[in-house]
Amino acid sequence: MTTRLLFPHRFRLIGWIIFVPSAILGLATMYADYEISWLKFGTIDSVFGIAQNNMTNELAGIGAIIGLVLAAFSEERLEDEMINQLRLEALQWSVYANYAVLAIAMLLFYDSDFFNVMVYNMFTMLLVFIGRFRWLIYRNDQLVAA
Repeated sequence: MTTRLLFPHRFRLIGWIIFVPSAILGLATMYADYEISWLKFGTIDSVFGIAQNNMTNELAGIGAIIGLVLAAFSEERLEDEMINQLRLEALQWSVYANYAVLAIAMLLFYDSDFFNVMVYNMFTMLLVFIGRFRWLIYRNDQLVAA
């Protein structure tokens, strides 16, 4: 079965290779204030003129998103109707989980803590989708093998 909107299977590994260093870089920028010196640019600030901005966190975020999208939406070796159904179920489950986390965060966190939760929440849907999809594939393989 051919699906038009999935990446080739080999892109899953490429996605993980992009995601892991990007996630490490992102955590280093959030918790250790790490910055790559050559990623500092002057940006136009409407009030004060030119402001300096280091693009390390943007690089880490975009890398994490690209890596997770490639890992999440790459074809399986055997892509059939059952895999498509499992993919759809995992995607639906991840949307529910993502918005449940968001609703709880709105009630429990404020100010900068809420901002930190929102940063993590950008990646929650893709991470939950990947975890749930892999679990469903594993469980399906165990049932078929038995």
